[in-house]
Formats: sequence, structure tokens, C-alpha cells
Amino acid sequence: MKIYAVIDTNVIVSALLSRFKNTSTVQLMQHLILGDITPIYNDDILAEYYSVLTRPKFNLPESLIDETLEVVKKFGINSSRKEAEEQLPDPKDIVFYEVALANEDSFLVTGNIKHFPKKPFVVTPAEMLQIIQEMDSPKHGLLSEPSVRYGKK
Repeated sequence: MKIYAVIDTNVIVSALLSRFKNTSTVQLMQHLILGDITPIYNDDILAEYYSVLTRPKFNLPESLIDETLEVVKKFGINSSRKEAEEQLPDPKDIVFYEVALANEDSFLVTGNIKHFPKKPFVVTPAEMLQIIQEMDSPKHGLLSEPSVRYGKK
């Protein structure tokens, strides 16, 4: 089963800056490249990725930034937004939340979980890895289906 996820910018930054291959953010990006996760994005999210990844303090090569954005576009789904009723502490985060809301059974993966409403679909990179492992498990069953995590019947 495919897992659909909106990936917050901080997850991508962390993965690209990490020196260790076993971090949850690096593993998450590997799952994205392997096709275990289908990223969901829109033009605003791509612009946010580019804006943050090109900051001089990160010193990321332009080729790595371009490759990362191409992977998201190649393996991902360009999506609309669904207006959120909630107010978020950082207005720049609303696009990630609204794109996740617009896509039933998708997750929002973020390293800043406190910046979003406490919802079952808002998860950390480590939690997303656990979900992937559960989906790959031979014991995987009804309770691990995304629709159950959303509280839908």
C-alpha cells in the first residue's frame, strides 16, 4: 500500500544536512526515493523548499537542491489545498497543513510537531518510519490502515 505524505521543509533540510544515514529524516527521504512514500506538494510548498534550501547558512550545492526538488516532483502528486479552520503559530506552515487536509489518508511529516494541531495524521519522521514498518509487517491489518488512523469508517 502506498503512503501519501506532505513533507515539511524542516524534514528535508535535516535529511540533507545530516552526516548520518541512520537518522529518521534520512531514512524517510530514502523511502521517498524508493517509492514507499508518495510526496504531496503544491507550488507554494516547492517555493518554500527552494527558498529555505538556498539559504547561505545551509551551504547546500545548487545541484543537490535541484535534485531534491526534482525527486519530489517526479515521485509526488501536485495537490490543491483545503482551507483549515485552525490558526497555526507560524502562518508559513498553513500550506503544508492545508495540502494534507485536502488529501484523505495522507500524513503531514514534520520535525516541528508543536507547530500544528494535534491530529493523528500529523507525525514526526520517526513516527512515519514506524508507520512504514507496520505497513511492511506481515501482521499489518485493519488497524494500521490510514483510514483507521484518521478515525474514518
